[in-house]
Amino acid sequence: MSSAFSTDSALEVLSAAAMALSKSGPRPDGKAVTVALLEAEKTAKQQRRTYPLEDLYGTWRLCFTAPKKPHYRSGQPIGSGFYVPALAVAQISFLPETDQPGKATIRNQLRLGPLQITFSGPARYPGRKNLLVFDFTRLEVKTLGATLYSGATGSKTAKAASFEAVPIGQLPFFSFFLAQPDYVAARGRSGGLALWVRSER
Repeated sequence: MSSAFSTDSALEVLSAAAMALSKSGPRPDGKAVTVALLEAEKTAKQQRRTYPLEDLYGTWRLCFTAPKKPHYRSGQPIGSGFYVPALAVAQISFLPETDQPGKATIRNQLRLGPLQITFSGPARYPGRKNLLVFDFTRLEVKTLGATLYSGATGSKTAKAASFEAVPIGQLPFFSFFLAQPDYVAARGRSGGLALWVRSER
């Protein structure tokens, strides 16, 4: 599949992948989804598309991930990804901070059977390149309703005066290139791509 893969085709593939998670319908193969993500990212950069932080608010379930830095080489897509197994429920939430524009709380939760692991902390949206930077400052581990651990993570914020004092270059981030009502997509600092499907607002 070449880089001629159209933006409309990319959105069709990503919509089908998102719908397959929420409605258990047929889903595109992993290579097609990875190429669709690359095409959506390229289009967003070419059009300098921006999204307001409000478009990210809510809870999103991880549907698909391509962790090994997918990219184009000589016009050809390189890399592939996979759908997250149904038994591993990974969700990310972005919650608004009252009276603090451009700031939010982030929660990243993984559920494996009775085990639930939740990282949380502050996030900010500087307003360029749809970049959301964050820091996980708290960790909570539960099983069967009992809390095994709840406390600080030893994050970069803990070593600075505040989250605002930590340079963007030292923080993890997501660079969002697609924000639809039912799904969002981003590239992380590690270079991987991810597609999340809305779980709740």
